[in-house]
Amino acid sequence: MNLNQTTTIPSGKDIKRKWFVLDASGQTLGRLASHAASVLAGKLNPLYTPYIDMGDHVIVINAEKIEVTGMKAGQKLYRRYTGFPGGLREEEYSKLLVRRPEKILEEAIKGMLPKSKLGRQMATKLKVYKGADHPHHAQQPTAMEMHRSGTPMELHQKQEHHRKQSA
Repeated sequence: MNLNQTTTIPSGKDIKRKWFVLDASGQTLGRLASHAASVLAGKLNPLYTPYIDMGDHVIVINAEKIEVTGMKAGQKLYRRYTGFPGGLREEEYSKLLVRRPEKILEEAIKGMLPKSKLGRQMATKLKVYKGADHPHHAQQPTAMEMHRSGTPMELHQKQEHHRKQSA
């Protein structure tokens, strides 16, 4: 019996990063974004450390098929500043969805990451594509299914199984 319990502190050198594919078709914007941000930050990793980038790579496909709830499609605005005097530009969600749907998901996911060097490093592992095809087949990404509640399908099935056993 070993009475010496030790806590392992991971170093940033020996991290095994996985690649995941999330399909955005029919998903709610905020739920998909929060799930992708937690994967990018490494919160699903059992060795999660807040000050180390432990996250995995995330590929989001079918960005043009993302959905928002309520009246957000008509009311949501995206603002940016050009850097010139009077250079504030506003664009509605519906127009940006037609013009550049990847930008909607990128902004939503990056907004849920830390606002620091570490957060910007985490955001480099995010790839968003308009259609169903992506150029990262060589990395052999695994599909990550999500329940409509926003939880990963494996986790949702475990929770349902646990609820059935306890009832």
